[in-house]
Amino acid sequence: MRKVVITGLGAVTPLGNDINSTWDNIIRRRSGVSQITKFDAAGLSSRIAGELKEFGPEKYISKKDMIRLDPFVQYAAAAALMACEDSGLITHNSKLDSAGIIIGSSRGGIMSMEKALEKHLLKGKPFSAYLMSASTINMASSYISMKLGIKGPALGISTACASGTNAIGEAFRMIQRDDIEIAVAGGAEAPVCRLAAGGYGASGALSRRNGEPDKASRPFDRDRDGFVIAEGACVLVLEELDHALKRNAVIYAELAGYGTSSDAFHQTRPDSEGEAFTISKALKDAEVRLEEVDYINAHATSTQLGDAAEARAIEQVFGKRTKDVHVSSCKSMLGHMLGAAGALEAAITALSIKRGIVTPTINIENPGPDCGLNIAASMIFKDINVAISNSFGFGGVNAVLVLRELKGS
Repeated sequence: MRKVVITGLGAVTPLGNDINSTWDNIIRRRSGVSQITKFDAAGLSSRIAGELKEFGPEKYISKKDMIRLDPFVQYAAAAALMACEDSGLITHNSKLDSAGIIIGSSRGGIMSMEKALEKHLLKGKPFSAYLMSASTINMASSYISMKLGIKGPALGISTACASGTNAIGEAFRMIQRDDIEIAVAGGAEAPVCRLAAGGYGASGALSRRNGEPDKASRPFDRDRDGFVIAEGACVLVLEELDHALKRNAVIYAELAGYGTSSDAFHQTRPDSEGEAFTISKALKDAEVRLEEVDYINAHATSTQLGDAAEARAIEQVFGKRTKDVHVSSCKSMLGHMLGAAGALEAAITALSIKRGIVTPTINIENPGPDCGLNIAASMIFKDINVAISNSFGFGGVNAVLVLRELKGS
């Protein structure tokens, strides 16, 4: 089976407008969560979010496209261009015409659709001719393919909060099958609008800790009360190993395994059995033994049911080894970037392997009695041979990636 490696990372997140500043703020335990500024959130049960700060799309796309494209496409384009530059594919004029691109998103162009409807109903404004094309979920991958000249598969995947992880996993499979040599894959989301914040809030999924935004996202803590909605994008460059070695690419980690499944259980309530099955499936795909796993970057959204279910799933898989495996959650600082979350967490996991650091989880003041895991509350320096990145979405969609250190990389 062909080996697949990660050679490029790009991101725009509530903690930074590139992957390195995001990483630096994560290891410094800084929160990117604050009061919502993108719209008037008065009257909503949750009025906090992880928003991008000082993001300038003009660095990556034209002013005309800035007007026509939903922010989630703008974020995806920025992350993809940074990832390709990081990988050396742009600077070395590597041909991308035969590459593939897969970008996942849960909500797609929800912000553009909300604004267009408001203008139409309240001000009588006509709909834009670009509204449908600019807001459809596949436009992120299609637009990036146009920017980079990618003529291979260009797919948009929507599996709720597992979207970015599924996008990376399916790209991984394409390279394994020898369909393509290079894939640009990840997730993008721009959900900080009244419709999404109000809808998730009405379902009881969002934190109401409005007076303490930096403490609102508290995965695995006893007093967690829901996730914090967040925006951003993360894109990875995946490459067949020999192809990467021939061009002397920097390799962050090997992407060794992928598992995906459906709980077939409930629209919103997670099932630990399905999650455990998917973790085991990914490990089997990677041909990794339980005792080899050093670290898990958890889905850990900060909901009561979700965190408890994930903890049970990890315990079901690892048994007595559970306490030996370090677990952390990026969402404690970023909030939940929905379809982009899994992609960003995969990137952070790759950096953790490359740099030998388990990233911290903040806001663990009283560990939940239903979450008996080895949670890393502070940064830990540790050689990481094998790591897992979990993502679980509404509808019972489970997606898990296994990353491994590539010896000699």
